[in-house]
Amino acid sequence: MKKLILLFTITIATTAISCHNKVMPVSKSDKLKARFEVAGLCSNYTFSLIEGNIDTALIEGSWTNPQTNKTYKNAFGISNPCDLPKDLKEGDEFYFELEKKPSEQCVACMAYYPTPVKKLALKVIK
Repeated sequence: MKKLILLFTITIATTAISCHNKVMPVSKSDKLKARFEVAGLCSNYTFSLIEGNIDTALIEGSWTNPQTNKTYKNAFGISNPCDLPKDLKEGDEFYFELEKKPSEQCVACMAYYPTPVKKLALKVIK
């Protein structure tokens, strides 16, 4: 019984330590900054995180576009392209936060252009 309690305590401690090591935005004042890298057809967009702390499991440390062989660090796609401001263009840098309630009504064409597998719902902060 003592071994079971010890094992349970070690499991809880290990889980707490591993969760503590993940970096997430802690408040609205913790700014995240991205660059709009690729405006692929039909809202197949690629971005890279250039400033701020985020759980690294949410983005790809390195992603290579198979169409151009260009590699991007801290890359991600977007899961809510209809919420993106229309005036945002390739090369633009902008601040954002993770959107908790992205639009559910988003119509985009079905053509394919490669993007990172990992997608974030963004809310652009002007």
